[in-house]
Amino acid sequence: MIRSGGLTKRFGRILAVDDLDLDVREGDVYGFLGANGSGKTTTVRMLLGLVLATSGTVEVLGRPMPASAGAVLPQVGALIEAPAAYGHLSGRANLALFDAMGPGGRRATRAGRIDDALDRVGLGGVDDRPVRAYSLGMQQRLGLAHALLRRPRLLVLDEPTNGLDPQGIREIRRLLLELNEAGATVFLSSHLLAEVEQMCTRVGVLDRGRMVVQDQLDALRRPTGRVVVHTPDAAAAHALLDGRVEQVDGHRLLVRGDDAAALNAWLVGAGIRVESLGPELRSLEDVVLAATRPGSDRIARS
Repeated sequence: MIRSGGLTKRFGRILAVDDLDLDVREGDVYGFLGANGSGKTTTVRMLLGLVLATSGTVEVLGRPMPASAGAVLPQVGALIEAPAAYGHLSGRANLALFDAMGPGGRRATRAGRIDDALDRVGLGGVDDRPVRAYSLGMQQRLGLAHALLRRPRLLVLDEPTNGLDPQGIREIRRLLLELNEAGATVFLSSHLLAEVEQMCTRVGVLDRGRMVVQDQLDALRRPTGRVVVHTPDAAAAHALLDGRVEQVDGHRLLVRGDDAAALNAWLVGAGIRVESLGPELRSLEDVVLAATRPGSDRIARS
């Protein structure tokens, strides 16, 4: 769905994006992670032909960009940086205007598509007040509605939950997963580790304009070779596992070893009450911090 080869962007002496090879596959929910200022938004703008690359290539939906923008963009829903809107118009009027101005908008289906998009993002019951009276969260929802107008094959979203409260974030997460299950590929740029970890199937991490990690999330969160044990008999378990316990925190023990079943059998056989037990998995935070250089950890962990 999205591929780039050696994608590079310079602004004068500033190297914003450096030799980037993106690989977003059909059906992915792809999390594009990076600290603020790492080059994420510049990359997204190059993918959509809004900024020309200094060098390298970009393909979206199997066609070169920006040369094929006229054929590609009607199939792409995008939300880049702050949602664009005319403040004196209502949200519905803004969507009607954007649809009329954009490529591929069909007038016959416009009203129905606008109603559907507003309903999907939770703005179906909003009155005709002007957008300048909207909260930041409502403006963000309107931007998402704009991205959904054409029922796109590909969604390209830059920080789509910005300004939303926790309930709004959950609703948008659920919506994006529903769209993905219905066949849309989602490319999500974010600096929020927790959000990406809950939603995405594939992850790319950008550090000072360079891709430092790109893989399936499940592969990145591989077992660490330790087992997490929760037991009310922590002291007895610690004594029994002499030398193998690396950390004790209340009822939680971190035990060196990768055979959880054998460890469970041993503990139960010794009369230790086990509440839960399983392999410790690497967190996305662990992956990011291991791959990025000191001073580039401005990625929110929660």
